[in-house]
Amino acid sequence: MVAIRNLALLLVAGLLAAAPGRGRSEVFAADRPTLLQPSLFAQAAAATLKQKFSDREVSFLLLDASTGAVLALRWDDPEKPIPLGSLVKPFAALAYGEQHQFRYPTHTCRGTATGCWLPRGHGPVNLDSAIAHSCNSYFRALTANLTAAEVSPLAVRFGLQPPSARVYGPALAGLGNEWLISPVNMARAYLELLRRRDQPGARQILAGMAESARQGTGLEVDRALPYPDALVKTGTAACTHREHGPGDGFVVAITPAEKPQILLMVRVHGVAGAQAARTAGKMLREIQQ
Repeated sequence: MVAIRNLALLLVAGLLAAAPGRGRSEVFAADRPTLLQPSLFAQAAAATLKQKFSDREVSFLLLDASTGAVLALRWDDPEKPIPLGSLVKPFAALAYGEQHQFRYPTHTCRGTATGCWLPRGHGPVNLDSAIAHSCNSYFRALTANLTAAEVSPLAVRFGLQPPSARVYGPALAGLGNEWLISPVNMARAYLELLRRRDQPGARQILAGMAESARQGTGLEVDRALPYPDALVKTGTAACTHREHGPGDGFVVAITPAEKPQILLMVRVHGVAGAQAARTAGKMLREIQQ
């Protein structure tokens, strides 16, 4: 746990020392109008990520989990709403929960037959395991009758762009490209989810994200860390790069799981979310050394 302790000390020291600066920087205040002088940790993290992950196919946002401040980034227009795929599933689940006293069903995923990305299916799943394995079949069933009007109030509370009135059903779980959300807003929505971790629905979702890191679609994050201890959600969405690929993989990784200090959001061009998790894991390993 030495790396985590060192990370915490650098992060706290840097945030206490942060002051307004004049020059352009890769480190921004939580609300972005004011530039901050990079903290020690942010400078080290940005330099490491720039040096070791220079491939322009990789975009990233690194946030302080306590304040939501952006510590380092390389992401063209992170405030522009884009499709984020299964990263929206936790928020669709919360909206469903509010309509159903937070009583979540179990469901049998039969793979292709029930519209899942995994051809053989996941078998019996509950909310935790559906989050962990990003089960499309579960979320198709969960959101079948969900409307934008039911989701929008929750989206606003979590700082997300609300879906347009025409978005309906599984599209509200990221199955399709109709609900557009900015990456920076999505990252901060996950931090708001952390702040609500003791509330109904949030507990199950965060348990699913922990399971994702242990044995689900986010497994490659935990595998890369010297002390596996992360919360992970992956997603795959339509490519929005100028040079179009088959899709883009997204990852939100928060570490340490019990006392979160940082959130890393990664987009990798042309791969699925589970593959992007490998890149996210490597990035976290490098900045925590």
